[in-house]
Amino acid sequence: MGNFPDILSASVQARLTALGVRAEDVTEQFIRGTGAGGQKINKTSSTVSLQHRPTGIVVRCQRERSQSVNRLLAWTELAEKLTDRKVAAGRQARASRELVRRQHRQKSRGQKARMIEGKKHRAKIKSRRGRPSED
Repeated sequence: MGNFPDILSASVQARLTALGVRAEDVTEQFIRGTGAGGQKINKTSSTVSLQHRPTGIVVRCQRERSQSVNRLLAWTELAEKLTDRKVAAGRQARASRELVRRQHRQKSRGQKARMIEGKKHRAKIKSRRGRPSED
């Protein structure tokens, strides 16, 4: 689909392609890291930030000192997040279909019998009520 970075393994590229991710849709930035690490962190741009524009997912990786390793980890994490999002969307669609199916299914014989018994009981109680007398 797109020209992914050469550093990515074939499996990560295959996952991204299967998810429909194009390399043009991802903004990749190399920025300076933050936190402990002293001069090395403050002078090198080893932190990798990826943003998938269609979904708005942002991944930022600063785990290692090497920019290339962080780049690989960031792309892998992006693939995982997009996979999780797709799985969650499928789960939600399945749950909504199941909800509609449960709402429209027929009542069982036992449910119908209990419902009718309840109605008869309520009717008996109401029939005991007297009408106001017309004096």
